[in-house]
Amino acid sequence: MIHRLRSALLISIFAGMLVGCTAERPDQLGVSGGRLRDCPGSPNCVSSQAGDAAHHIAPLAFTDEPESAFARLEQILAGRGDTEIIEKRPGYLRVEFHTLLFVDDGEFLLAGEQGLIQVRSASRIGYSDLGKNRSRLEEIRQQFSERQSGR
Repeated sequence: MIHRLRSALLISIFAGMLVGCTAERPDQLGVSGGRLRDCPGSPNCVSSQAGDAAHHIAPLAFTDEPESAFARLEQILAGRGDTEIIEKRPGYLRVEFHTLLFVDDGEFLLAGEQGLIQVRSASRIGYSDLGKNRSRLEEIRQQFSERQSGR
């Protein structure tokens, strides 16, 4: 009997941790004034539009037509096993990046006249992400660049 209670308690705690790690979709996503929203003060967010070095990451640059570049990005994101496209509008994509226990929110905003796609990726919970959002966007940048040059 005690073994069953202990097992049930452990399962309940683990399930609660899983729910806590995925959390609700945050409200502070999307475009405001033609820009992606700012990162919070915690180091678990990167954005190409951040003004500080800790949060800043380069946007995705392209030389082909804006619509082709954005379609290429969408194809890359759709083909990733850890990514789910949540919202798609002309020139804007919002995705969820899934790791073992966590969900991060990614956003991509086309700045076609500049030959750029602005990027933002942030953890839903916690303070540090151990660089995961930055490294994931750098992987996407590499794939995006390779497909642009036809490698």
